[in-house]
Amino acid sequence: MALTALSEAMATLLGSCTLTPESEVVPLDQALSRFCAQSVTAGMAVPPADNSAMDGYAVCSRDVPGVLTVSQRIPAGSVSRPLEKGTAARIFTGAEMPMGADAVVLQEDTEETAQGIRLPAVEVGQHIRRRGNDIQPEDQLVAVGQYLGPQDIGLLASVGIDRIAVFDPLTVAIMTTGDELRDPGSGDLQPGQIFNSNRFSLGAQIRALGMTVVDLGNVPDDPSQIGNMLERAAAAADCIVTAGGVSVGEEDHVRSQIEARGDLALWKLAIKPGKPLAFGSVQGTPIFGLPGNPVSAWITFALVAKPWLIKRQGGAVGRAFRFPVRATFTIARAGSREEFLRVSLTGQGEAMRANALANQSSGVLSSLSEADAVAVIPAGTTVSPDDYVEVMPLSSLLEAGAA
Repeated sequence: MALTALSEAMATLLGSCTLTPESEVVPLDQALSRFCAQSVTAGMAVPPADNSAMDGYAVCSRDVPGVLTVSQRIPAGSVSRPLEKGTAARIFTGAEMPMGADAVVLQEDTEETAQGIRLPAVEVGQHIRRRGNDIQPEDQLVAVGQYLGPQDIGLLASVGIDRIAVFDPLTVAIMTTGDELRDPGSGDLQPGQIFNSNRFSLGAQIRALGMTVVDLGNVPDDPSQIGNMLERAAAAADCIVTAGGVSVGEEDHVRSQIEARGDLALWKLAIKPGKPLAFGSVQGTPIFGLPGNPVSAWITFALVAKPWLIKRQGGAVGRAFRFPVRATFTIARAGSREEFLRVSLTGQGEAMRANALANQSSGVLSSLSEADAVAVIPAGTTVSPDDYVEVMPLSSLLEAGAA
């Protein structure tokens, strides 16, 4: 099977993902990390009335500078009286402005005297939060398919919404394969063994999308055991994600077991790292077979599996944020695959530079922690120092909805 370009693979995968999940209405405090199933518009203005942005004195700007008596005290949450002409009102942050006042003087800019409060000149509107400055009635707050983060929960609460419709979370079964893998905490490593990082990395990436994980653990490199576990995964989940066993080695059995129990629609991407990625189905359940090398598994999940899972769960899929940065590294020989190079970013603005990490091996997981971004090097491209390259911040790759 020929290598498939990433753009072509994603167009096919996302185009075939047409199922819409069921939805439910949940209390707002249970909506975090879910995908919104309804468009929500504001039914009120925020703030609902002009209020003070600072502790100080509410005044009519025509009455200052001067010494004014204090005619009332207005804590936040209280109801004010109209401002008496030629006076000031002691006011606190968040308190509604009294009728007749058009500015607030900061507390620290005033001076107490025997006759009253000495106040400097002010401009109309100074230190006032206007009604609707944050939200106007009928403003759209969230859209269908939007991932609900903490900021969105707060936004909805600010207009009095306490329940919202969200799509049901997908259930994703994960499993790793490899005789050499041991779980952390299971004892000391024996010769030839390594700790299983993929199982934990994949589980964390999926849970971060608000999805439910069925963790089937690690399966030895035995075709029968792998096939049986794939059948179990297919019965238990909406999608399966595996790591390892999809390359061309004699002990890579996942791909053959997928084909024996379903079909294989995609195998081998024209990317580096991450070439041996498989997508198909096992007994009707979609499956992503990711490479076993930790960096390859992480990259292919972020670039390929995550966008598909988000769309399958009813989420809106957008393009991961990219921006151009000058390179400090050299790629003298053009590659035949699109490459995702781990880089650190230094400097700011026009002085920002992308620095390739020294070890780009797909088995070096520490490089993902050290990197700030990945530089996207198209196939057939060479790079010289000071050439512009597009980079994708790792935070952008982790965001729900980015692809």
